[in-house]
Amino acid sequence: MDPAQLSPKQARELFRSGLRTPTSGFSPGYAQANLIALPREAAFDFLLFAQRNPKPCPVLDVTEPGQVSASVFDGDLRTDLPAYRVYRHGELVEERADVTDLWRDDLVAFLIGCSFTFETPLLEAGIPVRHIEAGTNVAMYRTNRECRPAGRFRGPLVVSLRPIPADRVADAVRITSRYPAVHGAPVHVGDPAALGIADLSRPDYGDPVEVREGEVPVFWACGVTPQAAVAASAPEFAIGHAPGHMAVTDVRDSYYQVP
Repeated sequence: MDPAQLSPKQARELFRSGLRTPTSGFSPGYAQANLIALPREAAFDFLLFAQRNPKPCPVLDVTEPGQVSASVFDGDLRTDLPAYRVYRHGELVEERADVTDLWRDDLVAFLIGCSFTFETPLLEAGIPVRHIEAGTNVAMYRTNRECRPAGRFRGPLVVSLRPIPADRVADAVRITSRYPAVHGAPVHVGDPAALGIADLSRPDYGDPVEVREGEVPVFWACGVTPQAAVAASAPEFAIGHAPGHMAVTDVRDSYYQVP
């Protein structure tokens, strides 16, 4: 099974049948999305939180309460991601492969842009993506930067790391800036301590990644930020994707590319 040869539908069928793996490198050319599903009574506050924090929370789609598919995702949001996280009152209580029995008629699902989407253009430009090379999950970190609060929601900015050769950093910034709907340009280049990250070898989510000599750590806003906000704000119930285990959508990357 070559993830790069799968259509979104084929990828979702594999996840529904039990394949549990990070989705970076799956169905290149198609956008991927973060998932956060919240009770209807919390949905407006989260939508406002996303509107105030568009860099980490670029909204691609929002469902009606109880719906299990979306205009960008012609699958089942309860089964067609490789892994989910379940939160109760802000506490992570469970990680599982299927949330059908937990899905409620009042849940509003938000699909948030994911930086996996712009990895294909990076690779096509000859810029390495280390976690794809290594076959691991992307490294993600909570930072010392607070998002702008909205209603009941607050929390830290979460970032993803990609080591970039120093002479290609400008190219990586230029390429990713053309995809604002999936986080766009980096939020920080260089010293991780400026983001409050003390140890790159200990990510808060995902797997550590090697930063080699001649490479610069480059950080992009990350769609795990909504789950950090859930942990900080403690809504009664929430379902999210397991970090790095995304919703593979039916929308081409190019749809989100700006000139």
